[in-house]
Amino acid sequence: MRVLIVEDDDLVAKGLKQGLQQLQYTVDLARSAEEASIIMNSEMFDIAVVDIGLPKASGLSFVAQLRAMGNTLPVLMLTARGTMEDTVLGLDAGADDYMTKPFRLPELGARIRALLRRSHDKADACIRHGELKLDTLTRTATYKENIQLDLTKREWGLLEILLMASPSVVSKDRLLQSVAGWDKDITPNAIEVHISRLRSKLAHAAVSIRTIRGIGYRVDAP
Repeated sequence: MRVLIVEDDDLVAKGLKQGLQQLQYTVDLARSAEEASIIMNSEMFDIAVVDIGLPKASGLSFVAQLRAMGNTLPVLMLTARGTMEDTVLGLDAGADDYMTKPFRLPELGARIRALLRRSHDKADACIRHGELKLDTLTRTATYKENIQLDLTKREWGLLEILLMASPSVVSKDRLLQSVAGWDKDITPNAIEVHISRLRSKLAHAAVSIRTIRGIGYRVDAP
């Protein structure tokens, strides 16, 4: 899953990026609302973590603009402003959740997971697909009698996106952007290789990834 952090404080931004990368997210940074808007015109993200106190346009106006354009990207507002009035302003602007600084990484991770589940209509941290169980908290994939699949970081990321979206089709470009930020050099051909390896590992769990020619991939409902 890919996270966009909109934060102008270098220390906070770098800390957030490192922390979320430790939680196995693909993370990119924008230093202002204007930069974030430009980025989102060409890049796809699963969630945004937005500071209120940005230079020029505020985080509040950025989120309000997203919603006015019909963009439903989950947004977690992260700010030093912790009064009830600030929280109300953030949520009314269109944020899905609101956290104050200083924060703890485990709680931030839990809130991000909750927003991602909600955006995909998933009830809990475990995604079940027939015999397969994907635990997004422990990042483990098991089937049958708790037999664990040995997945690489990118295989896990691809499987999580496909199962979250199932039975909808996920485009190859969407998969590529979710597992690779700007500083990663991954080609569409590499995605095909990862999908091929993932198929082999999922064969034991009776889960198949179907290629939808010219569009992308789909895991059909069990």
